Amino acid sequence: MTDTQTLQLPLDQLPDPLPLPVWSHPRGWAPLDVTIRPPGSKSLTNRALLLAAMAPGNSTIHHPLLDADDAQRMIAAVETLGARIEQEGHTLRVTGVQGPWTAPAGTTIDLHHSGTATRFITAAAALSDTPITITGSERIRQRPIDELTDALSQLGCSVQSLGALACPPITITPPAAFPSNHPVIEIGKTKSSQYISALLLIGTRLPTGITLRLTGEITSPSYIRMTIDQLDAIGARVQASDDLSVIRVHPGLTPFTMDIEPDASTASYWWGAGALLPDACIRVEGIGVPGTDSPLRPSLQGDARFPHLLEQMGCTLTNRGGSTACRGSGSLRGILCDMSSMPDAVMTLAAIACFAKGTTIIRGVRTLRDKECDRIRALVTELAKVGVAVQDNLSGDPDALSITPPADGIDTSPDAEPVIFATYDDHRIAMSMALIALRRPNCSIADPACVAKSEPGYWRTLAQLFD
Repeated sequence: MTDTQTLQLPLDQLPDPLPLPVWSHPRGWAPLDVTIRPPGSKSLTNRALLLAAMAPGNSTIHHPLLDADDAQRMIAAVETLGARIEQEGHTLRVTGVQGPWTAPAGTTIDLHHSGTATRFITAAAALSDTPITITGSERIRQRPIDELTDALSQLGCSVQSLGALACPPITITPPAAFPSNHPVIEIGKTKSSQYISALLLIGTRLPTGITLRLTGEITSPSYIRMTIDQLDAIGARVQASDDLSVIRVHPGLTPFTMDIEPDASTASYWWGAGALLPDACIRVEGIGVPGTDSPLRPSLQGDARFPHLLEQMGCTLTNRGGSTACRGSGSLRGILCDMSSMPDAVMTLAAIACFAKGTTIIRGVRTLRDKECDRIRALVTELAKVGVAVQDNLSGDPDALSITPPADGIDTSPDAEPVIFATYDDHRIAMSMALIALRRPNCSIADPACVAKSEPGYWRTLAQLFD
């Protein structure tokens, strides 16, 4: 078996024993020109699935994320609640539930590793007639969800923790009746914007809607705006102040048709690959990058602005039809940036910063500690294996970190010491660390199958860069 064939294998045929070797792009190959269309946005897909399940009648979702574990868990969850879903090629037909969910008493929904689905379905459980228990993987059972359940309690729900305090598994018992007056819920600084989005989504099904007053620093505001824009796109009535401090959702949903754009977080790896391979042109299709001359409408996703960070590092952005490429210059430079609007792309930028001249400083990283793993701690440990220093709590600021490559650069010689990157069962660590192998030989990924959470085809697509 050749090294390239190893990369091309699907997840269920990965070599045993692992880790998976990922080999650097050979020098002297013909210039690479490839176009990649990532699968549908995970964030948009999960929101659309819940909205379609809550809306009466039949809704249609084109090009959703289908094969990833997170999406499969969300599909199974809304089906358990009573929605009916049929797949026709790359389209889902969803028959929503009129009235309360039809899940029987004692229902337990296991969301596995999916943090997004856990938060959305926890909020949605309030719309049932009977108690519903939400659980998940070991990591999910370590991630507190009290900021959301406290808000549900204000709506009259009863919340019972069955495990570690404030973490799943939890049982949500809906109120006998929701408040007759319009509920106004004050929420301070949160660990995740998904709590806000979850409440906004179910607000469309509450008898008088819901108003949220966000009194603290707003976490990942781009994802909240995405939720608002998606609600607006399907005709739901939503009003928000410019600073998002007050958001009101009116009751009422109707069936809708929605086309899901490709996932911008996944696209960040391919834009990053283009930055690291100056002889390559790697185009990402189907995402309208704001601030460029792309003919596509600007994306709803915060990560769609990631190419502009690469531009600051010395790359050139080019558009051709509905695709955008980041062309590396061969000489990247460190930058100062705020990634609070695109936290899932921090890992990608960190991998690219390993090959830049000087230090890269990233703000807006505090939410990374509460993801599938502590991603900041993982960065410190894994990048040290290639001589890159990551400083956390930069100048006493827990929301900032710095990435400093060795003064003479990472060793990219053919006999560079073999490195095995751990993944911590975190898809984004696996995918971002693999980018380092585009420039640095003798790298392996300890648990490549963890990418199934969001992009099972990642290794197959990466192989296109080696053919």
